[in-house]
Amino acid sequence: MAPRRAAELFGQKHSQASSFRVTLFGSLAATGRGHFTDRAIIAALDPRPVEIVWKPEITLPLHPNGMEFVALNETGQSLDTWQVYSPGGGALLEEGQEKVPRFYPHSTMSDILKFCTSNGLTYWEYVESIEGIGIWDYLKEVNRVMHESVQRGIQAEGVLPGGLGVSRRAWTFHRKSVLNNNNLVRDGYLPSYALAVAEENAIGGLIVTAPTCGSSGVLPAVICHIEDTIQTSEVHILRALATAGMIGNLIKHNGSISGAEVGCQGEIGSACAMAAGAAAQLMGGTIRQIEYAAEMGLEHHLGLTCDPVNGFVQIPCIERNVFAATRAMDCATFSTYSDGAHRVSFDEVVSVMKQTGRDLPRVYRETAEGGLAITYRFPRDPDSYKEGEHGIL
Repeated sequence: MAPRRAAELFGQKHSQASSFRVTLFGSLAATGRGHFTDRAIIAALDPRPVEIVWKPEITLPLHPNGMEFVALNETGQSLDTWQVYSPGGGALLEEGQEKVPRFYPHSTMSDILKFCTSNGLTYWEYVESIEGIGIWDYLKEVNRVMHESVQRGIQAEGVLPGGLGVSRRAWTFHRKSVLNNNNLVRDGYLPSYALAVAEENAIGGLIVTAPTCGSSGVLPAVICHIEDTIQTSEVHILRALATAGMIGNLIKHNGSISGAEVGCQGEIGSACAMAAGAAAQLMGGTIRQIEYAAEMGLEHHLGLTCDPVNGFVQIPCIERNVFAATRAMDCATFSTYSDGAHRVSFDEVVSVMKQTGRDLPRVYRETAEGGLAITYRFPRDPDSYKEGEHGIL
């Protein structure tokens, strides 16, 4: 999303340019083909020619997801150069710019919790007081796109693009749940919703970054699951989305939502925290119970690596959406059964996540150079399937 947006902005600025050269650095180059980054940039600058240069071995100073755009005239001379970064969730970052703009006057969950307690506010009321009533029209659109991505995903079948041979499974999960007379609402419907959106993302379909594309199936799955099991109005869903957005923004500001920067804990872990907080609110949780649910959602993903096979958001990314959605519901249930008291705060877990991400070796931070990305490669060598003392190797 961010590379396409950057390309559109640069292309509009240089409408007289004859062609462009775009260099992708670090993690953005390592997994760019699998994420369709090159296709998005070329489409945004069409019909003018675009040369894509891949430099995964070089990381620019501000972030592992770096890009350099060069506008060229008809003789190939440079007209202008722009260096920009993709820090996650579709945002863009430039040199000298604050990494993550502050959305709220209170920069931590602890401060927001104290403010809401002192003033008798819920989290969604806090969000509305700062962002204004216009936030509800925006969240209606978010809610619409989320639900539409679920519905598209649970109707579609076939193999996902990219050559990994990964088949869509959302329809199968959903159909089996229906045939079991809704006895598998939790075990079938919830996974099918998460699969649906994650599979839509894998084909480049329209989804909501919640907080990122790779983790976009978690929050919609939880929202749709709660609508299946609890009588819920649109108003309450929108309020839950406001709370989820607040949680995501706090993580983005104080930690990171970028797999390239902190591993998958920043993507799937953040999505789980957002969904857990939203679910706890929809289950009638207090603001302290909501904070507890969000804290657990992130805490129990600490250290999760980002190791996409062949750079595609398919293996293990799609399944991670399923298990994070299930864990989010568990966190919400656990927190609402409790009185909300706990030792480790949400802010502390965000801080630990950020430090853990820095400590992770580079190969485990969306480079496709470690973990499952090198253990499982596709297409695999047919000779690797041979009998050994422990069976098929």
